[in-house]
Amino acid sequence: MSETSTSSGARTRELTAAQRRAVRELLRVSPVADELGRRFAAAGHELHLVGGTVRDALLGRLGNDLDFATDAHPDQTLGVLAGWAEATWETGREFGTIGAARHGLRLEITTFRAEAYDGLTRNPVVQYGLSLAEDLRRRDFTVNAMALSLPDHRFTDPYGGLADLAAKVIRTPGAPEQSFADDPLRMLRAARFVSQLRFKVDPPVLAAMTAMAADLRRITAERIRDEFTKLMCGADPVAGLRLLVDTGLADQFLPELSGLRLEIDEHAQHKDVYEHTLTVISNAIRMEGDSGPDFILRMAALMHDVGKPATKAVAPDGRVSFHHHEVVGARMTKARMKALRFPKDVIHDVAELVALHLRFYGYGRGEWTDSAVRRYVTDAGPLLPRLHKLTRSDVTTRNRRKASQLAADYDALEARIARIQAEEDLARVRPDLNGNEIMELLGIPPGPMVGRAWRHLKDLRLERGPLSREEAEAELLRWAREQGL
Repeated sequence: MSETSTSSGARTRELTAAQRRAVRELLRVSPVADELGRRFAAAGHELHLVGGTVRDALLGRLGNDLDFATDAHPDQTLGVLAGWAEATWETGREFGTIGAARHGLRLEITTFRAEAYDGLTRNPVVQYGLSLAEDLRRRDFTVNAMALSLPDHRFTDPYGGLADLAAKVIRTPGAPEQSFADDPLRMLRAARFVSQLRFKVDPPVLAAMTAMAADLRRITAERIRDEFTKLMCGADPVAGLRLLVDTGLADQFLPELSGLRLEIDEHAQHKDVYEHTLTVISNAIRMEGDSGPDFILRMAALMHDVGKPATKAVAPDGRVSFHHHEVVGARMTKARMKALRFPKDVIHDVAELVALHLRFYGYGRGEWTDSAVRRYVTDAGPLLPRLHKLTRSDVTTRNRRKASQLAADYDALEARIARIQAEEDLARVRPDLNGNEIMELLGIPPGPMVGRAWRHLKDLRLERGPLSREEAEAELLRWAREQGL
């Protein structure tokens, strides 16, 4: 048998397997989907499962969210759903989408679309289409341009999406330049599919992404943020990030990543900081275990060294240093994530991990007191488990002896933290005197001085551990004398 025929036979088997998976997946939802299809047909309308629903069914990963396309307009769709859906919502009505719930499934039913773009605005002007063919033609990629009609189960695949799914390749239904001109976010979505599905990008699509990367500036920060978050939470975000850098897309919204490529990492001279960073992300993913994607941990791994380019210094002996790059990096992380409109609590957590990721490296010299350990735990707060994972992930040296020593040092630190936590509740470290007791002992009213006294006693608590009532009062009175009270 020739090589070509062997490849063709293997491809056929893959398609057949995909189709079998789709049948199994769709049988699970068909009672609801077919019933809905019959209701639309009775009202004189078409209904088709489309897009990601068909793709995910073929991949054997269909969830409880189903996407439909119809020639019915929103008001007509609501009429069909009346008395059948357990709930409906109209948050996507301006885009022709009506949502509904039935038997644990979430359904989104969208009128056929024929979007128009002027090449300048950030969002499409929604126009209703007249046919399924028109609707599929406007979709982003061939693997999302397949449909299953209901209730007759007729399969429509005008652009070879099933073959591309088997080949794990990302192509556009038409010319990629036109597709990306219509909606530049599709370029970022291609990188997201590389991460989520481990697909490869077709060369013409890759060329268009590279040539048109600057068009991403037309897209709102919120839409970029949402796609990027999905990319980072995919099965292989490193592959997606490489694509962003190689095409120049990263330069449009995350230039700090591309900026790492020329910097030499002092921890591992065989890698530049860019490669080191990608390795740290891979390590962090392994650290997640079965808990699922942790965006905050992954984002901290991505940003942990972004302060290095700005802090790089070369000594007369040629040694490279990046002093205080964690402080600079935390500041850069806050600015970048704020520009991408991430929530404040997410920005805080990622930036805090970046700021703390180097703290451990003084531990192995044996200089840490119990006070230093308490401060490490207190400063990390609820981020401590993530900080453990990030710090361990940051060890990328090929020197096995050095790597083993760092791992042993961190094992020792975690054991020491556990010992101290067993003795004290470090998660709730408070001064040995509260605000009322401070005011009563010093005879002062509420105000800034009470806060300063409280922080002084907390520092003592971290430094020396729990104090007796008498010790705490004596220390407070001593401090008050020093303050001239």
